[in-house]
Amino acid sequence: MGSMHPAARAEDAFNAALARTLSWRGFRTRVLTYSGYGSTRSARAMGRIVLSRPDAAEQPIDAMHATVLRGIRVFLAAPQTGLPVEITFGAATAKATSDRGGYFDVDLTGHGLAPGWHHAIVRCAGVEARAPIQVIGDDVGFGIISDIDDTCLVTSLPRMVLAAYNTFVLPETARRVVPGMSALYRSLLAHNPGSPVIYLSTGAWNTQPIINRFLQRHGFPNGALLMTDWGATETAAFRSGREHKRSQLRRLAAELPNIKWLLVGDDGQHDPEIYDEFAAEQPGRVRAIAIRQLTVAQQVLSHGHPLSRDDGRESPTFKVEGADGYALFQQLAALRTLDTGVTHA
Repeated sequence: MGSMHPAARAEDAFNAALARTLSWRGFRTRVLTYSGYGSTRSARAMGRIVLSRPDAAEQPIDAMHATVLRGIRVFLAAPQTGLPVEITFGAATAKATSDRGGYFDVDLTGHGLAPGWHHAIVRCAGVEARAPIQVIGDDVGFGIISDIDDTCLVTSLPRMVLAAYNTFVLPETARRVVPGMSALYRSLLAHNPGSPVIYLSTGAWNTQPIINRFLQRHGFPNGALLMTDWGATETAAFRSGREHKRSQLRRLAAELPNIKWLLVGDDGQHDPEIYDEFAAEQPGRVRAIAIRQLTVAQQVLSHGHPLSRDDGRESPTFKVEGADGYALFQQLAALRTLDTGVTHA
């Protein structure tokens, strides 16, 4: 195996120095947990081990982040590397070690829990936290996988200056919702009880509390968030957002083999290409693809120029496009491939 990438070595050195400084100042271990998902056989639990202020370590995570108004603050965390973590979920127990970024991601097999939302117990360094996990029934045959940026909320990604402004400066209460998207998801889940919605994003895990509150504030259904670490890897200075989405889609297909997915994204980045690839790789596993079309102004902000709607590719499955959730709902209802609650004459 080759040597670690210089960017990763620099990142590790910075995190180690920050951890020493914060420990000297009395900061304590804190367990951050993320929403997970699973089948009746196995479940996935995710989280991060960081150093936190002594008073914050005694508060629930939502309370600690309630005063966070600007995105830059959530990036100022010191990960704790190499700490043993124990996770219990129903009858299943698993052990892990926090990685370079303080993260853990474990499978819990044989938990014995019924479909629905439950909590895993995560223990590390004498600290205990609860992680919500949705167990999806074997009889569930429909689910939603949704992008977040420019699909649920308007971010004007990936233009770097605007992306930095939206992520690090803009108050979270000023972020704009894409009209009709939460109503679309709620309607589909109301007519497909027990179905999951998975939010798949190339955004950083650090922003998870902000994204969670945004989704809740605007009425989006609860679901697991699959985000990524913006830090360097052992082989590269930056992680590939496209590969993150591809790998998570394949994992979901393997872990939840009974589900046919509605894939929802936007045409501002690479969602159409990635979703078409997945539909071609997994015949019969995609019910439809729904792409939110950015306005000309949003295209210019994201790319510096308007985009062509026709990329020359033929989608291997049903695909609809629209400016917002209301337009997408109307087209999905017309396709008659989903139970949307609309009665056709």
